[in-house]
Amino acid sequence: MKIAICPGSFDPVTKGHVDIIRRAAKVFDKVIVVVMVNFHKPDSYFTASERVELIERCTAGIDNVEVDMYGGLLAEYAEKKGACVVVKGLRAVSDFEYEFQQALTNKKLNPELETVFMTTNAENMFLSSSVVKQVCEFGGDIKDFVPEEVCEDIIKRIRERSKYR
Repeated sequence: MKIAICPGSFDPVTKGHVDIIRRAAKVFDKVIVVVMVNFHKPDSYFTASERVELIERCTAGIDNVEVDMYGGLLAEYAEKKGACVVVKGLRAVSDFEYEFQQALTNKKLNPELETVFMTTNAENMFLSSSVVKQVCEFGGDIKDFVPEEVCEDIIKRIRERSKYR
């Protein structure tokens, strides 16, 4: 069985994230979406558990997807889960340099682990969690940016925390 991991912070999950997850699920037998807990980023809008729950709601109809969270090295997590590949979405050339560095690091730590880059669909090229947060904080409409299943939850949380209300 070919197990893939889609890692990220997903703070919050976007339509771009879900697009990559759906496409990976068509290619691999099992896809584990893992919310990576970054202790250097304590200012997340959603807790890791909340992000897992939001992603589970967005991927409920995809049978071969599971959602998890992890606070250590991705290479170690992949080994524990028996995953052979990491799937990363690329929006633009600017994403590639960072993701390439991460892929090489993971390969050094776990020589059996490959990284596959999927390009985002054109309509999601500009989309990031940071864009969603910024637009929402200023009262903009994010319904085209985030999955319908979680849109209201995301709006509520971001606007609660916004300094621009």
